Amino acid sequence: MVDTAQIWLPDAESTNKCGKSLAYTLYEKSITIGLTGSLGAGKTTFLQGFFEELGVTENVTSPTYALEQRYSTPSTDIIHIDLYRLEEKQAQELLSQTDDFDGIRCIEWIDKAGSNDICDILISIEDGKDDGRNIIVEFRDITYPTVEQIIEWRKDMSLPLHICKHCDAVADFAASLAKNMMANGTIVRPETVHRAGLIHDLMRFIDFKEGPSKGYDDSEELRSIWNTWKLQYPGLKHEAACAAFLEEHDHTHFASIVRTHGLGSHSGPLHTIEQKLLFYADKRVAEDKVVTLQKRFDDFTVRYGNGKQTDEALVWLDECKTLEKELL
Repeated sequence: MVDTAQIWLPDAESTNKCGKSLAYTLYEKSITIGLTGSLGAGKTTFLQGFFEELGVTENVTSPTYALEQRYSTPSTDIIHIDLYRLEEKQAQELLSQTDDFDGIRCIEWIDKAGSNDICDILISIEDGKDDGRNIIVEFRDITYPTVEQIIEWRKDMSLPLHICKHCDAVADFAASLAKNMMANGTIVRPETVHRAGLIHDLMRFIDFKEGPSKGYDDSEELRSIWNTWKLQYPGLKHEAACAAFLEEHDHTHFASIVRTHGLGSHSGPLHTIEQKLLFYADKRVAEDKVVTLQKRFDDFTVRYGNGKQTDEALVWLDECKTLEKELL
């Protein structure tokens, strides 16, 4: 399963900045990143930005003759490998010596090894017109459910139509935001964000209150179906329950994106760009319409605060406005 980001970079400065953005879409502590591209395409420039954002303070150059260079930061260890001078067998032998490296392994000229199958992330940088370059980032490191599977799960859980429409609207808005960010040189996993939007409120019914309901047929049969699912995730709110459900289906890293879309400390901090995009998109969609943050805040106030603005809600609005400046 591969998610792909394609970005046009006009110069070296934008290539460096693009490299920095890669640091905010990592889901594994131990990962192999391969880079391909002709001489001077910008592979090292890209990695300089990436390493700087990870906390490397040393001057980063391509280890063409040393073959490898190691760095250590408070958050991770990094090994930078350059295969340019090696024949295929030599390249394979060198890589085999670092197969057990517990950190981020970045390999320039991965094509010299004869295969890029070991790469969790593959970055191809191609020369373009007017001294610019095209960068294609293939993400192979996380899995997510198919659209068909998500639709089937919605049916299994009898998810109300208005919740399905909300999820679809959030998914489309998040995808449009991701497209705009890529147009501005930021690496994002576009399909991952879209799928996260489609499924983020899969178990929204867990937080429904007892009593008259709006937007669905509150039948005894429906309550029975939902109670069956609730019993499987006792004490969890809908964000955490959905994340747990995804983990059970071997989508662990994808689950971490869905887990953090809710309000309040129970959802956890936002670390990656995909977490931020889903969180923000969800706060911009009222039912199935994209609205301003203020209008969404007013909607929350009426529906959940009995028309009263709480200190917690005001903090939420300020945080969302700060995030909006970062993303837009």
